[in-house]
Amino acid sequence: MSALKLVRSAIVLALIVVLLGGWTRLNDAGLGCPDWPGCYGTWVLPSDHVELAQGYPGVVIDLRKGWIEMIHRYAAACLGLVVLMLAVIALKNRTVTGYPSKLSLLLLGLVVLQGLFGMWTVTLKLLPVIVTLHLMGGLATLTLLVLLEQRLSHFYNPQAQPTGGHMGTRILLFCLFLQLLLGGWTSTNYAGWACSDWLLCNSDETVGYDFSTGLNPFMAIGPNYEGGLLDAPARAAIQVSHRLGALLLIVVSCWVALSLWRRRYLRFHITLFLAALGVQALLGIANIVWMLPLGLAVAHHAVAVLLLLLALNLHDRARSPVMEANHEYRVVCG
Repeated sequence: MSALKLVRSAIVLALIVVLLGGWTRLNDAGLGCPDWPGCYGTWVLPSDHVELAQGYPGVVIDLRKGWIEMIHRYAAACLGLVVLMLAVIALKNRTVTGYPSKLSLLLLGLVVLQGLFGMWTVTLKLLPVIVTLHLMGGLATLTLLVLLEQRLSHFYNPQAQPTGGHMGTRILLFCLFLQLLLGGWTSTNYAGWACSDWLLCNSDETVGYDFSTGLNPFMAIGPNYEGGLLDAPARAAIQVSHRLGALLLIVVSCWVALSLWRRRYLRFHITLFLAALGVQALLGIANIVWMLPLGLAVAHHAVAVLLLLLALNLHDRARSPVMEANHEYRVVCG
C-alpha cells in the first residue's frame, strides 16, 4: 500500500477514534475501566462480571461502560499501528527531496503522547486538564494526518504544489482550535448544564461567574473528577467563555468568507463551512434548551470535528493560486 493510501486510511481511523472518544466521554465511560491498558486486568471483558467483582471488591462494575472504553482503545491501537507504518515509510524516504518525513515522525511522537494521556486519564481519575489535552491531542492527530495527506498529494503531483498562503484561514484555524479547547474544557468540567438560559446563561442575577476558578487548569491531583467538582459560578463562567468563543469564531468565519468570496472556486467550500457552523450553533442552543441529551451532545461533538475538516480543506485550497488561475482560464476559454 502506498503512503498516500495509508494516510487516507489513517484519517478514517482517526475520525473513528475521535468520535469514539466523544462517545466515551459523553457516556461517562472514561473510568469504565479502572486500569490501563487492559480493563479489569483483561483485554477482553467477560460476559459475566462475577469474576471481575471478586478481583475488584468495592468497585461498581459496569460492563457496558467498560466495553465502550475498550472499543475506543482498540481503535486507538489500530491507528497507532498505521501511524507507525507511516513513520517507517518516512524513514525509508528521509533522503528523498520533498517527502514529508519530519511530519510523519512528528505524528508518531504525538500518537505515543496520546497513549500516555489515555493512561493518565484513568490513573488521575479524569483530571480535567488531562482529559482536555487528550481530546485536543486527538484533534491534533487528525489535523496532522490531514496535513500529511495534503503534502503527500502535492508530493506525488508537483503541478498542484501550493505557491501561496492565506492569513485569514490561518486565523480561522487558530480561532477554531481555541473554541474546540473551550468546548473540551466545558465538557470535561461537566459545565454543559451550567446555564439555564440559551442567551443570558442565568436569568437569576444572584448566580455569579467565577472565571478565575473556572478557567484555572491547575486542580488537585487525587480526587475523582467524574461528574465534576467545580461549583456553579465556576461552571457558568466556563459555559459563558465557550459562548464568547463561539461568537468570536462566527465573526472571524464571516470575515474570512467575505475575503475569499471573490475566488469563485472556493464559494462552494465557504458555503459548506458556514452551513456547518450554523448547524453547530443551533445544536449548541438545542443542547442548552433540552439540557444536553445524549444524541444532541454527540451531534455537537461530531459537527465540531466536521468543522475542523472543512476548515483544513478551505485552508489548503486557499493556498493555491494555481487553482484560481486555472479556474479563470477555463472561464475565459469557455
